[in-house]
Amino acid sequence: MSMPAPPRLLDLAGQSLLRDQASAIAALERLPMELFPPLFTAAFTGRHSETLKAMVQAWPFACLPLGALMKEQQPHQETFQAALAGLDVLLAQEVRPRRWKLQVLDLRKNAHQDFWTVWSGTRASMYSLLDPEVPQPMKKRRKVEGCRPGPKPPLAPVEVLIDLCLKERTPDESLAYLIQIAQQRKGMMHLCCKKLKIFAMPMQNIKKILRIIQLDSIQDLEVNCTWKLSTLGKFAPHLGQMGNLRRLLLSHIHMSSHTTLAKEEQCISQFTAQFLRLHHLEELYLDSISFLENRLDQVLRCLMTPLETLSITNCLLSESDLTHLSQHLNVSQLKDLGLSGVSLTNMSPEPLQVLIERASATLQDLDLDECGIMDSQFTVILPALGHCSQLTTFSFCGNPISMDVLENLLRHTIGLRKLSHVLYPAPLESYEDVRGTLHLGRLAHLHARLKQMLQELGRPGMVWFSANPCPRCGPQLCSPDSPMVLPQPLCPE
Repeated sequence: MSMPAPPRLLDLAGQSLLRDQASAIAALERLPMELFPPLFTAAFTGRHSETLKAMVQAWPFACLPLGALMKEQQPHQETFQAALAGLDVLLAQEVRPRRWKLQVLDLRKNAHQDFWTVWSGTRASMYSLLDPEVPQPMKKRRKVEGCRPGPKPPLAPVEVLIDLCLKERTPDESLAYLIQIAQQRKGMMHLCCKKLKIFAMPMQNIKKILRIIQLDSIQDLEVNCTWKLSTLGKFAPHLGQMGNLRRLLLSHIHMSSHTTLAKEEQCISQFTAQFLRLHHLEELYLDSISFLENRLDQVLRCLMTPLETLSITNCLLSESDLTHLSQHLNVSQLKDLGLSGVSLTNMSPEPLQVLIERASATLQDLDLDECGIMDSQFTVILPALGHCSQLTTFSFCGNPISMDVLENLLRHTIGLRKLSHVLYPAPLESYEDVRGTLHLGRLAHLHARLKQMLQELGRPGMVWFSANPCPRCGPQLCSPDSPMVLPQPLCPE
């Protein structure tokens, strides 16, 4: 039986120092910088709030990755607020401490993951990664008579990096405290938020938080709220200030029956106009947006850059919308295209065929689930699918497709060497009646036929998933020696 490793001398020294709060704080002025991370970790774990507060003020590196430590330690509220209080005291000082190098307080839990483990004793040069300052050789200054030193340059603000998820009616205690400091130290502290998710919070409270965030720091925005169109109109001006936004997800925007048509158009114009200011937008996700029908062109016209991802799901679109989409310049470089839940049953297939053809050189992921595409429509888009040389994943569940069309699809796409996963619906021939009752024996036979075709055409490794798992056995995972997911054949008829 192996014996536990004895505590290291460094750990014992840290524990001893922390027992005497006054001595620990006094020692920070002379403490070697390599000892700060292990001592900070010990103070954080042991909830030594006053020592933590002092250590933040004396932190000798450019970045303090507190979020990564919080992920490991699950901090007590008081401990976290002590660290913030240390920053607050630091910012309040007119003359900054001699050793002050802190430029960034990183509260993101997925950043600098290895900093604290590295400093636990395995390596000893990690601080160079978090200190961008490179020592410059001293230059001899020439004495110029009559020159007096000019005014000192203003102190650079400290950046606080955080990912926010607003899902309560009011901010929690820690966020409220951070907001309070940001308001009090405005100009000395920049609150930067790369990822912002809004789930449920009154617009009044959202606006209060947005006022103290550096909006141009936001790169990823998700708005998963059930908002009226008028609420989106109130939010729109803030969206336009997010000049570095790269990913936008917007869902569940509905129109009120009490709103006049003129007011609707005003709100929609106010929203779409903001895209003119988003020069770095690459990914756009629109889900359950009630105002898109016959207005998609209004959104597309305002896009300033080609998109890599466009997902329009569970929305009503007209044929003219799809035509505008297929003709728009900003779709020619799409990598991911999703139209799941958009009914295409009564539309001409030509606009979709043109859209796929225009994106064929770059398209990697195509999702046409639950679009109500019929055999005749699917047949029209097959040649365009066969040109998608970069396609890796294709999903078209929930469409009434026959076995003949499935076999035709397989023949058209067998030459796409990067296509590895196809998720398809149970073919029409596998149903017993119009109520959608599956005949398991028929389904097993049709699955086996597709698998045989893959082997005969030299692509046994291409994975075809059925979207209708067996109700008795449930879904099964594919394995290397079973490239198709065939849950149904395992059941008796």
